[in-house]
Amino acid sequence: MAPERHAEPVFPRIFVVRDTHVMLDSDLAEIYGVTTGNFNKAVARNAGRFPAEFSFVLTRKEFADLIFQIGRSRGHGGRRKLPWAFTEHGAIMAATILNSERAVAMSVYVVRAFVKMRQELLANATLEARLQAIEKTLLRHDGALRDVIQKLRPLLMPPPDPPRPRIGFP
Repeated sequence: MAPERHAEPVFPRIFVVRDTHVMLDSDLAEIYGVTTGNFNKAVARNAGRFPAEFSFVLTRKEFADLIFQIGRSRGHGGRRKLPWAFTEHGAIMAATILNSERAVAMSVYVVRAFVKMRQELLANATLEARLQAIEKTLLRHDGALRDVIQKLRPLLMPPPDPPRPRIGFP
């Protein structure tokens, strides 16, 4: 299977948990072509390769929030244990412990998905900075326009009626 063909489905599987972009163990297992149980067993056998900055177990609240956010059902079966979350480095490390051609091939496109997300976040940050600069400029112009309007308003008013001469006897 060509990794490029599957690159798009990975992007929506990247979530933000604890201010970090992560993928869940079940999603990585599916991508790498193994069951979630076997994936987690391989990770447990190689626990030394997964420091806290590579992977962590979600809390019940984080998992409940994530289920609500992504809309996964709690239908048939479900999870008996809280899921593991893997950062970009953890996802790559997981591919190295699985020792399958598919895992190696898919790790490339997982990396591409993380890179794409990072590029989009950078583009959003750049765009936000430009919008803030434009807003500052508009606020300055807004103040200057108010001053001009206040100075023009008296000039735009019709001139007062000239005093009329009194008719009659004083």
